[in-house]
Amino acid sequence: MTDQPAPSPRFTLFSQSRAAPKPEPALYLVATPIGNLGDITLRALEIIAGADRLACEDTRVTGKLLQRFAIERRMTPYHEHNAETAGPQLIEAVQTGLSVALVSDAGTPLVSDPGYRLVREALEAGLRVVPIPGASAVITALAASGLPSDAFFFAGFLSQKAKARAERLETLGRVPGTLIFFEAPHRIAASLAAMAEAYPAREGAVCRELTKLHETIYRGPLPQLAGEFAAMEEIRGEIVVCISPPPEEATASAEDADAILAGLLGEMKPTKAAQEAARLTGLPRRDLYQRALELKGK
Repeated sequence: MTDQPAPSPRFTLFSQSRAAPKPEPALYLVATPIGNLGDITLRALEIIAGADRLACEDTRVTGKLLQRFAIERRMTPYHEHNAETAGPQLIEAVQTGLSVALVSDAGTPLVSDPGYRLVREALEAGLRVVPIPGASAVITALAASGLPSDAFFFAGFLSQKAKARAERLETLGRVPGTLIFFEAPHRIAASLAAMAEAYPAREGAVCRELTKLHETIYRGPLPQLAGEFAAMEEIRGEIVVCISPPPEEATASAEDADAILAGLLGEMKPTKAAQEAARLTGLPRRDLYQRALELKGK
C-alpha cells in the first residue's frame, strides 16, 4: 500500500474552500485584524495557512482566527517569555528551507510585541524577511482622529510611574507631529490627566475598541477629555490616544510671558501659573515654570 500524499493546506473564505500555496523559505510578518476578523487580507490567509511554521503570541487568540477561516494547523508559541529558546528554532527552520509566518495577537507584528528580536536575528543570519501588510491600530486611530496625519510619532505605552510619565511627555512635547500612544483601560484616566497637564492647549482623540462592536472615539481638548474619563465609573477595551502637534511657533514674546505670569502668580502657585501661561502663549511649560520661580523669588 503506497503512502498517500499529505493534503494541501486550505482555508475557507465566503463558504468556499481555497488551497493555500506553499510560500518560499523566509520569515513572513503577517498583519492580523485588530478586532473585526473580516479585516484579514487574502494574502495573509494564504501565508497563515500555507507556511511550514506559524509562530504566534497566544495560541488561544490566534486559534480563534484559524477557526473562523477553517484553517487546521499547529501553532508555535513565540512571546517575550520564550523568545530566547523559541527564536533560534524558528531561525533554524528558515535556514533549512522552511517558511515561517509570525503573527501578533492583533495588528502588525513588531508594534509593541517581541517580534523585533526575531527579525534582527533573521537579518543577521542573512535570511529573507517579508512583510505581509494589513491592519494597524496606530494608523486606524490616526485616520479616525481628525488630527494632522502628515507627520506622526508612535510612542507606545507610557510609564505607570507618575514622574517617569511626566518626563516622557515633556520630551515628546517637542516632536513636530501627532503623538500616538497605546493605553490600558485602568490607566487611561491617569494618563489623560498627565497629558492635559503637559499639553493643556492641545487637541486629542481617545479611540476605544477600534473596528469592534463597541467602537467609540472621543475627540476634544485634552483637559476636556481628561475630565470626561475621570468621571467614568468603568472603562473597558483596548485604547489608542492621539494628540495634536505642538504649535508651530510661540505666539508671545518673553516680555508678554512675564506679564502674563506676573498676573497669574497673584492668584496661583508657580506650577498652575506655568500651566495656564503655556496654554495662553504656546511657550514650553517647563521654561515658563522656571521663569515663574524667578519672578516669585523677586
